Amino acid sequence: MNIRQTIIVLLVAFSCQQAFAQAGTWKRGNHTYTQKGTLTADRYDRQATGTVTFTNVPSDYKEFEALYKEFLGKTPHGTAALMVMAMEMYGRNPQEGERCLRLINYPTNVGSVLPRLKDKLQAKAGDTYGQRYLPAAVLKGATPQNGYAPTLPYTVEMKASVNKHQELQISGDGTVVYVYVMGKGWDTEQRSVELIREPDSQLYKVFNCPALYTGCKRIRGTWGGLK
Repeated sequence: MNIRQTIIVLLVAFSCQQAFAQAGTWKRGNHTYTQKGTLTADRYDRQATGTVTFTNVPSDYKEFEALYKEFLGKTPHGTAALMVMAMEMYGRNPQEGERCLRLINYPTNVGSVLPRLKDKLQAKAGDTYGQRYLPAAVLKGATPQNGYAPTLPYTVEMKASVNKHQELQISGDGTVVYVYVMGKGWDTEQRSVELIREPDSQLYKVFNCPALYTGCKRIRGTWGGLK
């Protein structure tokens, strides 16, 4: 085996190792969460992808916190999927949902997220601006035409953005990772989300995500909710 072949073998092995390291399953009661993918702050790969599946939205903050710290928060795609779950939890219970949002969001992003989610997810009946079904708009299989009814288990699919990673220059607070969350609730199905991993931390936080709470297409029919 020559040097070139050796390098190729090592690169393939490294890629497989990275994919395996980010794959796994986490359970709490009858709730099951899985993730797989190669998105990471350690290096930029235009071909990287990430997928998170879950049978249920977390029941409460305690479950959400454990899921974040023990499992999904350790990858960009896991944290992006947690944002979707936190939005749904905010729609069900704004007090508990706000705790979840504050846990996984960078401080400067919280002030942008909460007012918009209040308008979209806590709107009064008859308010045409409200879209209680908004969290479902990025779940696989959910479309305006089918009442935003996703396939089961719920799936969030992501891929690397065309924007490469950036180090925060102003405060040196970590590496920003840009990903696309795929969703058919908008004409532009690639919903850009920025994640940050701070120095000496294994966990990611949502740095910026207006594409997730921008109003989606109006539902046709009645939304059946999420489990």
